[in-house]
Amino acid sequence: MMDVTAVSTPTRSASAAQAGTGKISSDFNTFLKMLTVQMQNQDPMNPIDSADYAVQLATFSGVEQQVRTNQLLQDMQSSFAQMGMADMASWIGKEARSDAAVVYDGGPVTLSPNPAAGATGVTLAVRNESGALVAREEIPVSAQPYQWLGAGADGSPLPPGRYTITQESLIDGEVVDSRAVEHYARVVEARGGPGGTSLVLEGGIEVPATRVTALREAS
Repeated sequence: MMDVTAVSTPTRSASAAQAGTGKISSDFNTFLKMLTVQMQNQDPMNPIDSADYAVQLATFSGVEQQVRTNQLLQDMQSSFAQMGMADMASWIGKEARSDAAVVYDGGPVTLSPNPAAGATGVTLAVRNESGALVAREEIPVSAQPYQWLGAGADGSPLPPGRYTITQESLIDGEVVDSRAVEHYARVVEARGGPGGTSLVLEGGIEVPATRVTALREAS
């Protein structure tokens, strides 16, 4: 049974709220000290006007309320981040579709081509971790799933590893569109971070959750 640990970390918005709370808290303390000193050192023969004193007390109350409001917002944002991680936990064990790099282990990989409109041909360009082109393969002009078998330029299987597969759409032999082809991979972990939630796919590939376009039960 897979051991899954969900780690919750603050989002950028939560960090910003925390920074804002710290600044306002500092202003609040400074204002309180200034008001206290002013009261202690006022001229008995010319005391602070009651209207001015009321304005200062209202300002004091407003700053205090702002500190409490910011703290409440920070707590809410932390709760939302935890809820997001809890939702992502249900993705563990499923297969997510994204344009992340492909981990080839000798078995077929299900690709999800998306040819450009009007394309008359589609070619897969396969590059290894060093960026070297190791294979080119023509596939049907279709959005139907395609089983990539991991064949190299000479037809023999490529060694296990990470590969970047680019889908090139052609019209009359000219490339009119080039993009990373999407594929399915099993989700093994969900992680939180400053940039939001990311998923770790089988083979160690990490991809932002926002780049996942489909989810299915593991085949």
